[in-house]
Amino acid sequence: MSEITIEQLSADALPDFLPGLSAMLVACVAQGASIGFLPPLAVEAAEAFWRGLVPGLADGSRRMLVARQQGRLVGTGALLPATLPNGRHRAEISKLMVHPAARRQGIGAALMSALETMAAREGRWLLVLDTLDGDAGQAMYRSLGWQDAGIVPDYALVPQDNGAEGATATAATRFMFKRLPR
Repeated sequence: MSEITIEQLSADALPDFLPGLSAMLVACVAQGASIGFLPPLAVEAAEAFWRGLVPGLADGSRRMLVARQQGRLVGTGALLPATLPNGRHRAEISKLMVHPAARRQGIGAALMSALETMAAREGRWLLVLDTLDGDAGQAMYRSLGWQDAGIVPDYALVPQDNGAEGATATAATRFMFKRLPR
């Protein structure tokens, strides 16, 4: 396993990462990742999603990290700090993904650690995330100290495996949290 480098992505730098981010999003969705999209995801739709994040990156309402291995983009994740006065101590982890070809190498855990460090530096000590119930990422989250908050049934649409193009079913989503040292 080669070294993983993680860096914060600025709004100005996002266009340089657009091809890699879009390809990774398409690949993750094709492999069943429940990150807001259903397969098949067109590259153009993935690019539009990433471009839509530029205002949040520019105004600081979204912080985004990218992970590279041997110069190749292999993962990303975002921190969404709560903005209202009663939530200044918390943030959400969003769109954590690792390219399917780079999984099981510690990239997801490295991204989570970097996001937690970023949150702690900003005084955010309560983190939340949601994941499709039963998703492989749950074991990683638990190994990193995340706890279950609860399950919401029928929260997300998922592809239905009945052979019909575009057929969907619903799946439960698990909400998790982690308290960081204050």
